This record gives sequence, structure tokens and C-alpha cells, in this order.
Amino acid sequence: MTNRDALIPDFLDRAGWGDATVAPLAGDASNRRYLRLRDEGKGPAVLMDAPPEKGEDVRPFIAIADHLYALGLSAPRILARDENAGFLLLEDLGDDLFARVIPRDPTLESTLYEAATDLLITLHHAPAPTALKCYSPTLMAEMAALAYDWYLAHSVGPDLASRDVFLARLEPLLKAHASEHDVLIQRDYHAENLLWLPDRDGVARVGLLDFQDAMSGHRAYDLVSLLQDARRDVPPALEREMLTRYIRRAADQDPHAFERAYHLLGAQRNLRILGVFTRLCIRDGKAHYVDLIPRVWGLLQRDLDHPALAAVAPHLRATLPEPTQDILDRLKQKCATAPKPQTL
Repeated sequence: MTNRDALIPDFLDRAGWGDATVAPLAGDASNRRYLRLRDEGKGPAVLMDAPPEKGEDVRPFIAIADHLYALGLSAPRILARDENAGFLLLEDLGDDLFARVIPRDPTLESTLYEAATDLLITLHHAPAPTALKCYSPTLMAEMAALAYDWYLAHSVGPDLASRDVFLARLEPLLKAHASEHDVLIQRDYHAENLLWLPDRDGVARVGLLDFQDAMSGHRAYDLVSLLQDARRDVPPALEREMLTRYIRRAADQDPHAFERAYHLLGAQRNLRILGVFTRLCIRDGKAHYVDLIPRVWGLLQRDLDHPALAAVAPHLRATLPEPTQDILDRLKQKCATAPKPQTL
């Protein structure tokens, strides 16, 4: 039993769930874990265990959940909380992730993506909470440079000069074409974080899970996250259809400007993910993320083909290596070899 396990019964007793049975749920790439609770007469609930000693903080989740719920969106209701200990008891929205529903019934794919796209339009009509940090061009460029810090450095070797040239070319593009930060962006808005709730109405049919890292940013960002999914293949025709749907229904978007931002943010996001997935393997010992890198690379190449990326695409293609099987094997061989940062 871990120290965290010893704290859970007291929290559940105080929340009135002391008699519940507890079973593990799938976690995510963070230090959080999730447990499903069942108590006769109450139905299921989910316990989020977010250890503060590992850098986790439930307060951003609470603030964003309250904001989304107030807009009529299906964020889980918070049933009980202990912010200092890092425990939340949440409404259980079920197991029907988009990523599970679509393989069971492929005819629903368009319906699910339409609902998820329409949800973003609803969300973007509301002002972003004022306390959100801004996903600025400078920060986005630094996050994209994780591709150099981790993917390039551990597949071929570090190249600080190329990293500097990359930053000098990408940041001005982001400032020119994707600097708006007027909406809440969830940042991990994709098929493994969205639940299908067909008994609800309209955009409330989409259950929201992973939004505690929300920031204020450009309204194309979450659409890219949805349609350029690192974990599943979204058909290009469906991507185009949903991109067009968003532009038409949002009503106030210049189509050419939005598409420029979309592909620019797609490149930024896919570069960041290349770095993050490599780091998850090498630092955190999660080797399976390396298997997702080829898909991310393919999405990146599509974004680099857009004219908006002309100033940076040749440099990226000359300095970042294609993820051949050789390189993927090399990254896996280094799994869990980098020291983890110390947490206070």
C-alpha cells in the first residue's frame, strides 16, 4: 500500500462514500490516477488522485470544470474535494470514449466529430476565464522546440544552432498569424478524452475529461487537437469537412486566415508532441508513446506543405530526421534512461 492509498479511505468516509468498492481506471500521461467507485444506491463515481508531491494540483481542474459546466457542457460534476490532499470525487460519465465508440460503430464517426466541432463553437462564443495563462507565440515556439530538445537530441544528437534558427523562424509566424488568445483552449481535445453521451442533448452529448491544463489561446488550437489526432487516424476528408463546418458556423472567421492559423498551430502542436512522446519514453519509461510518433510525423508533414509554413518548413525538413524503424528502436533502447526532475 502506498501513502496515497492510506489517505483514500479517510477522504471517502468524509465524502459519504466509505462503503464503496474501488477499482482502477486507465490513467493518462500525467502523475494522476483514476479509480471507479461503486456504492449500492448511489451509482458510480470516479476518484481523481492527483498527488501534490508529484507536482499535481486539482485547483485548475475545479476552476475549468465549473466554467464548462456553467456553459451547459458535460464536464463532470464535482461531488467532493480535498484540494490540499489532491483528491476529487467526480461524476462518472461512463466509458464510451470516442476512440472506443467509433470502432464499435463506424457509422457514428461523422456524428461524433460534428458534435465535438459544434461544442468548440459553443465554447468559443463565451469569454475565456480571466485567470487563464496565455498560450503566447513565445511559449508556443518554446513548446514546439521540444522536438529538438528530445526527439532530435535522442535520435541523432543535439543541435542547438538548428534549434535557434527554428525558433527565430517560427515565432514570427505565430505572432503574425496565430497570436489571438481570446478563447479557452483545453489543449488535449481528442478522441481519447471525449465521451459519447447520446442520452443528452446537443453539444452536451460530448463528455469532457482532460482540461486542467487549459489556457487562453487561438480558437483553431483545439480544432487541430481534435482533427489531427496523435492517437487515431482521422480521415482527411472528415478533417476537411469539420474544418469547413467550424468556419461556416462560427460565422466571424476569415476562411483563409483561419486555415493559415490552423496549419501553423497544427505544425506547432505536432512538433511539441514529437518532443513530449520522446520524453515520456526516455524520462518516464513509457515506451509505447514511441509507437505513435510516425502518425505525428505524417500529420506534421501535411501541415508543412501549407504555404503558411514556407518560412520554416525547409529548415525543419533538413534538420529533423524521419522516424525510421531504426530511430524508433534507438529511442526505445534509451527508455527510462534520463533522470526525472526533482519535485519539491
